[in-house]
Amino acid sequence: MSRIIAGRAGGRRLSTPTHDRTRPTSDLVRESAFNLIADWAGTVGEPAESMLERFSLLDLYGGTGAIALEAASRGAGPVVCVEKDRSTAALARGNARATDLPIDVVTSSVETYLAGRPQPFDVVWFDPPYDVAAAVVDAQIGAVVDGWLADDGLIVVERSSRGPAPQWPQSLPDQRTRRYGETTLYLASKEEA
Repeated sequence: MSRIIAGRAGGRRLSTPTHDRTRPTSDLVRESAFNLIADWAGTVGEPAESMLERFSLLDLYGGTGAIALEAASRGAGPVVCVEKDRSTAALARGNARATDLPIDVVTSSVETYLAGRPQPFDVVWFDPPYDVAAAVVDAQIGAVVDGWLADDGLIVVERSSRGPAPQWPQSLPDQRTRRYGETTLYLASKEEA
């Protein structure tokens, strides 16, 4: 069972699937990631429920919606969660209703979603299954940079520590890496933070 860590829905439990097709981000990694996002946003020290008030977030490979819901709990909006598995997307919608947090859950593959009309987001989060090839993730990052990422936006990629780092486009000069055991977070933004 996962939970919302902070913000207006902090402590609320989230339902998780009984199947093993999803790998929810651990509470430790999620908390650390949102601390890094707050540092990038310049909102460290602000109340958790308003920490991301001026920022939008796109959660690709959204699973149960834990990342999207954490962002909404911290004031982000709009927040969109993209998940292709219908039953897992339904679970994300149920988690949104149970926490009363405003997120939009889209049942779609990441490829299909990114082929649509771009809407710039301040933060784009990638958490693909570890078996998704690095070249696929790199191509998706390229698609995000071409219209889905705000001019001063941030990309966060969660991957296995055993795999290769993303091959960032040159338009993302500010890059950081944080390792948490078997999970590594890669962050990149268009402008120096």
